Amino acid sequence: MGIPENIDALLVKFDITQEALARIAGVAPSSVNGWRNGAVPRKNAIEKMCHALEITRDDIMSDEFGLAAKEHGRYAIPSNAKHPSDPRPAYAPLLGRVHAGDACEPDVIDDRIPVPYEVREAHPDGYFLEVEGNCMSRVYPEGCHIYIDPRQQPRNGSVAVVSIDGADYVMRRLYNTGRTVVLSPDSWDDCYEDIVLTGDDERTVEYVGTVVWFQPSEEME
Repeated sequence: MGIPENIDALLVKFDITQEALARIAGVAPSSVNGWRNGAVPRKNAIEKMCHALEITRDDIMSDEFGLAAKEHGRYAIPSNAKHPSDPRPAYAPLLGRVHAGDACEPDVIDDRIPVPYEVREAHPDGYFLEVEGNCMSRVYPEGCHIYIDPRQQPRNGSVAVVSIDGADYVMRRLYNTGRTVVLSPDSWDDCYEDIVLTGDDERTVEYVGTVVWFQPSEEME
């Protein structure tokens, strides 16, 4: 058993469709179909699935310790197995905008947008922010909606939304060494620089939440 069986087991375990998994991973449905036929998911897609579904990399990639082995006693899912049905609808509020660039004050938007049920269930206190700016364009392009969990503490390298000086929202990759916080861009444009805050800095940083899922802008039309 390998990646194809693990992906099939994942779809069954979380009762989601191939299209829903594609949205979670930030890829096209054809990519998920490729994984089910032996293609290898990219690192970024694996990380998004692990964050959203609270699974491990081994669950997806391992022959011996993957989901197929765990969920089906090391037997592959039969080819005639019934595929999971569409997930139940779920919604989360769109509370504002976050700038993927220079820090700016957040806007407040009174709106609600759909989110995969399994993501909402895993992160019930989450909400959406709309991305403005391009400093995170490699992973979260301008115009997309990011779903953040205010209760999930960011790990080093996680994409987090932070409030600077009690007012400004900014989204960056976060690295915390104890006395120094580095907020790094992940952009196709090399004009963006790190925001570095040290223990001697008078500026303050508050963690607003960790990005756990996003909705591409083309799916919002």
